[in-house]
Amino acid sequence: MSVPIDLQKRLSDAPVKSESAWQINPSGWQELGAQLVYTQDASGQYLSFYWQEAERYDLRPEAIAFSSTNEAFGPTAIDPYLERLRQILETLVPQRFQCQFRYREYTFPFDLVISPILMPDGSATRVLVMGSQVEPHLAMVSNNSIAAAQTIEANLDIQDELSACSKEKLSTTSSGVDEPSSFKNYQKLLSKISRNIRRTLDLDTIWQQAVDDLGQGLGVSRCIICPYSHSDPEVKVVAEYQQDSATSLLGQKLKLDKPYLTEALTNLEPLVVERGSSPETLQQSMLIVATCYQNQPNGLIRLDRENCFGDWQSEEIELVREIADQVGTAITHATLYKELERARQEAEDASRHKSEFLANTSHELRTPLNGMIGFLKLILEGMTDDPEEQMEFIQEAYRSALHLLGIINDILDIAKIEAGKMELELSQLDLDELFEDVEDFTKTQALQKNLSFRIQRPPTRDKITVYGNYQRLLQVMLNLVGNAIKFTHEGGVLITAEVVRKKVVVQNQELPGMVKVRVIDTGIGVSLEKQDRLFQSFSQVDGSRTRKYGGTGLGLTISQKLIEAMKGVVNFYSMGEGLGSTVTFTVPLYQDVVMGSEQPTDVDALI
Repeated sequence: MSVPIDLQKRLSDAPVKSESAWQINPSGWQELGAQLVYTQDASGQYLSFYWQEAERYDLRPEAIAFSSTNEAFGPTAIDPYLERLRQILETLVPQRFQCQFRYREYTFPFDLVISPILMPDGSATRVLVMGSQVEPHLAMVSNNSIAAAQTIEANLDIQDELSACSKEKLSTTSSGVDEPSSFKNYQKLLSKISRNIRRTLDLDTIWQQAVDDLGQGLGVSRCIICPYSHSDPEVKVVAEYQQDSATSLLGQKLKLDKPYLTEALTNLEPLVVERGSSPETLQQSMLIVATCYQNQPNGLIRLDRENCFGDWQSEEIELVREIADQVGTAITHATLYKELERARQEAEDASRHKSEFLANTSHELRTPLNGMIGFLKLILEGMTDDPEEQMEFIQEAYRSALHLLGIINDILDIAKIEAGKMELELSQLDLDELFEDVEDFTKTQALQKNLSFRIQRPPTRDKITVYGNYQRLLQVMLNLVGNAIKFTHEGGVLITAEVVRKKVVVQNQELPGMVKVRVIDTGIGVSLEKQDRLFQSFSQVDGSRTRKYGGTGLGLTISQKLIEAMKGVVNFYSMGEGLGSTVTFTVPLYQDVVMGSEQPTDVDALI
């Protein structure tokens, strides 16, 4: 148990040796579930104090203000208690143990949790102590029985030394208190693991370090860790410690349909699962605990012991709980750091792509503009007297102007899309009319490159009506077909359409299906590793091709966003460089159609 962050801040900011430190709201401490709460410095001097039973025994907090633990109210065994305080302040690791307190002729056994109060610079000079009584009744002793009380204190502190399958009692020393070596070992192990997982923000290192230290420190046959997300039906083993005889589980997935895994994730409490009904038949004993952050699970730790029955001791379970809490926090911090790094990298990539885009676009804008200026200048300066030649120059200037307008429209469209201001009005439209306009605009370009150009309509007995925005669908098809022609040097371009009967809801209307349109070419294709860049804004597959093929690299991105706005999907397929490509998109079908005989897609006709 550690000090809550908001409480840490209040305590670290609180004045030392000030009357205000004693103005404690009892209800605030009761909400934390503590019967006894106080703060002390390394010498044991009280800096603040609250005890639920104080009035019952006529103990006024101000009466022990700034007194040490050996006065008025405090542990019966002072020296071991102060040694614990110094250890906690030095290691900055909380400790939990039982301690006998005395006041006048009374003694009170408490279960204490002592946590360092961290200062802004990371150091600690004070501790927060929170405790609850171990027994509901109080044991009264006489004034001359302090020695007996110290013996009780020693017995409360002595714990069993743990081994794989056996226990050995430790004897007390003449000082009255003797900590078991196992307890010291656990504290060292806790400190070691805490230091190791705090040294890095690399998730893989945190996971492996935690299982290695826990597995070796507790002598288990296996220790595994699995990250967890709320929506996951299963978890994957990402780190493992195992003895040589154990079969590796690394990389395997564990389904969360087992009740004990669900219970561990729900209750956030360590859970012991013993496979077998008796010590003779037991094959495996498992300790399972969820890692968490702010009471939300983010992982699972499982420790296995083979051929042991009832072997998990309370100290071990508490140790694993503490480690799980720290690992859960470390996982969250490392995940946030990883997400920030990813966001930073994406921002740098976007900035680089925009810089490349601006460099490419400046060339794309200058080329048609220079053409327009050149042809118009020739006409204005009277460099040609032939009316036919003048008309040719005017037509070239006009085509350059249209090309320039297309580039500017692309830039404006992507700006609207990125600003979230792209709004489309959807209506009924005839697919055949759309295909006819596409053919009118693009077929001449294909024929000029000696490419075949075909449109294959679905075999229906009536016209196909789709639901979309006509101008934007035309823009998408001109983008896709224009790219296909531009990047194809031999063969041809084929446009096909297919009716997919699957009910969809668009703008609160239930429609009978979708129409899938394919634009197939036999062009240069795209390698598999570069296809993920196709739909990135301001990016082309290969920047070096910009001068050869031209373009802003916005066509596919704009097409994808426009189709998505019409509730469709865009996909790109290519088997590799030189193997052609296929771009598909879907658009909602407005009304069902009667199909005729099926016609196969004639891709071979392109070659």
